[in-house]
Amino acid sequence: MLAINHLTKCYKGSSKGVQDVNIHVEKGDIFAFIGHNGAGKTTTLKCITGIHGFDEGEIIINGMNLKDNEIACKKQFAYIPDNPDLYEYLTGIQYLNFIADVFEVSKEQRETKIKKYADAFEITESFGDLISSYSHGMKQKLAIISAVIHEPKLWILDEPFVGLDPKAAVVLKGIMREICDQGGAIFFSTHVLDVAEKLCNKVAIIKEGKVLASGNMTDIVNNGDSLEDIFLEVLDDETN
Repeated sequence: MLAINHLTKCYKGSSKGVQDVNIHVEKGDIFAFIGHNGAGKTTTLKCITGIHGFDEGEIIINGMNLKDNEIACKKQFAYIPDNPDLYEYLTGIQYLNFIADVFEVSKEQRETKIKKYADAFEITESFGDLISSYSHGMKQKLAIISAVIHEPKLWILDEPFVGLDPKAAVVLKGIMREICDQGGAIFFSTHVLDVAEKLCNKVAIIKEGKVLASGNMTDIVNNGDSLEDIFLEVLDDETN
């Protein structure tokens, strides 16, 4: 579904970026990408989505090389950044219909999807309001609904739980499981390690642009240790 092979991205005049990142996300995976602020998580996600170019390596999405098939690859996934930048001069429903138009979603399919997820997130009554009046949490909910409308096979999410109330977080986790049960896959960054441990079957830990550990959650978290314990241990080992 997603193969990141030897990805290297450097910023001019800075040592920050990512170096030789290798991550494979398969169908059915809910894959957590964890690391401290500035570790390279967002840079990696922006390379995957085509927002950033990269210096070395390759990104394969559903069998297609991102550099050779950028538009086709972008049709395969949905991306939600850590701070959703939506068109604030539109109402909620206008924005969702705009996204549905971009992905050529039928009237029947969009109506069904919008109703299902808007009711779940309890946001239907706000659809007539301008997005500029929405709180961060409401914008996050709207971004999530817009991402699921065209039934993407791959979700790329950057800190998706930030700003969500507890009930909305439960709804999102349910959607994530639903997508993967239907043959999709999810790759997301998060600082909420207990959620990652319970929700995900795979995890990668990144520090200063380098992946220090990656694999099945059950293989990395064992002997009664929590993901938080493992995360701190890996970072300490690398420092020492």
